[in-house]
Amino acid sequence: MAGETTGAVRWILRLEGICVLAAAIFFYPAPDFSWGCFALYFLAPDLSLLGYAFGSRVGAVAYNAAHSYAGAIVCLVAGFLFALPVFSCAGVIWCAHIGFDRALGYGLKYPGDFNMTHLGRIGFQSDPR
Repeated sequence: MAGETTGAVRWILRLEGICVLAAAIFFYPAPDFSWGCFALYFLAPDLSLLGYAFGSRVGAVAYNAAHSYAGAIVCLVAGFLFALPVFSCAGVIWCAHIGFDRALGYGLKYPGDFNMTHLGRIGFQSDPR
């Protein structure tokens, strides 16, 4: 599929996800955030999958909005700039989740196929032979 990342670039993007996850885990306890909170909200961005109940286009938009670093970084920065720990906490957890997904190869979704992401196809691939 056009737009699919392959080869070394794909592995670099997955390594980047591991780095973001590691950085988020490293910095998370600095402001005395609770690890229980981290565990509770770590999978919250995956609630965006509910968008697929309204079709693949809506689902892809909802998923991509919840799995883009843009929103997570805005949340994180706003929390630190305005001294709102709940936003800082949410931003770090959100970044950790996205990094985790990218490390596993779950990228941003294309609207036509749930299993096709910018990091390639996800899921089991049967041999076409």
